[in-house]
Amino acid sequence: MRQSLSIVSALAVTGLAAIVVVPAKPAFAADQLTITSYGGALQMSNRKAYFEPFAKATGIKVTEDEFNGEIAKIRAMVQSKTVSWDVVDVAGSAAAQMCFDGIIETIDWNKLGLDRAKFINGDKHDCGVPSFISTTIIAYDKDKLPSGPKTIADLFDTQKFPGKRGLLKIPNGNLEWALIADGVAVKDVYKVLDTPEGVDRAFRKLDTIKKDVVWWQAGAQAPQLLADGQVVMTSAYNGRIYDAVKNSGKHFEIMWDAQAWGASVWTIPKGSPHREAAYKFVAFAVSAPAQADFARYIPYGPANKDADAFVDPAIRSDLPTASDHIRNGLRVDLAFWGEKGDELNQRFTAWLAK
Repeated sequence: MRQSLSIVSALAVTGLAAIVVVPAKPAFAADQLTITSYGGALQMSNRKAYFEPFAKATGIKVTEDEFNGEIAKIRAMVQSKTVSWDVVDVAGSAAAQMCFDGIIETIDWNKLGLDRAKFINGDKHDCGVPSFISTTIIAYDKDKLPSGPKTIADLFDTQKFPGKRGLLKIPNGNLEWALIADGVAVKDVYKVLDTPEGVDRAFRKLDTIKKDVVWWQAGAQAPQLLADGQVVMTSAYNGRIYDAVKNSGKHFEIMWDAQAWGASVWTIPKGSPHREAAYKFVAFAVSAPAQADFARYIPYGPANKDADAFVDPAIRSDLPTASDHIRNGLRVDLAFWGEKGDELNQRFTAWLAK
């Protein structure tokens, strides 16, 4: 039976429990927030686990917006002093870049009343609070491929698995997978990729499947490519595949080997018109019970390590953080991509054009 998570318990962790037991004050015009996320199943999950309970508990009105993760949009708002977003859910790599650019707030953990050490990747982010662990995996349709891939090397084996493959049109993850498929241990990937010889080796491995790749850019495209039979397997966000199985009846299967995982984070753009309320929301949304509740709606692992005690055991096996899934997982190195990202993106773009 799924564990019931009350608003009281969720707020108790963040020190906001008094809001529940004290009559709520009338909401004023200033008591509002605009929170932006990626739409789709993720937006729905944020709404059910965070937006609606937070608004009910505090009287603060939550307005939602959606985007595709464009840093440029946030940069333009900050530079023009027309910031209309108060809290933004972004990928860890984007948060690292925006922090470097100075367009999001440095997080005051004391203000949140939380222990940074209790968050997976908490030490990696000065300007964001980890919200969930998501991952890019390989997925296939069991109806069309009963004996599917077992390791990341199978992605590159066009003799054993002939047909097109779907891959996200960025170097991040693909270069790492290429090296792992070529025999590099997961723990050594970034050490190898940090050398010119390692980069050459990764691109040589990608060359072996280049003509068989269908490139995708939006999260919804990957499961659609699979459903339409345009590819025999594809990289995809695990939440998208779970949603296709649970809500659309697809017989998709996830291959977890070398899953490329990282933390999404809540960030506050500089110039947020409701900074205090933004901090209240972030504290609520990263509390252990609230994060465990979020996992009921979409299979992303809680970033708050204390949340595991609240997670329904029935859904634990669907999460990237399950022990047998993360054992050989690839933790995306944000510092590496922060330093080498521009250079490798340029080479990747040139490689695609050849």
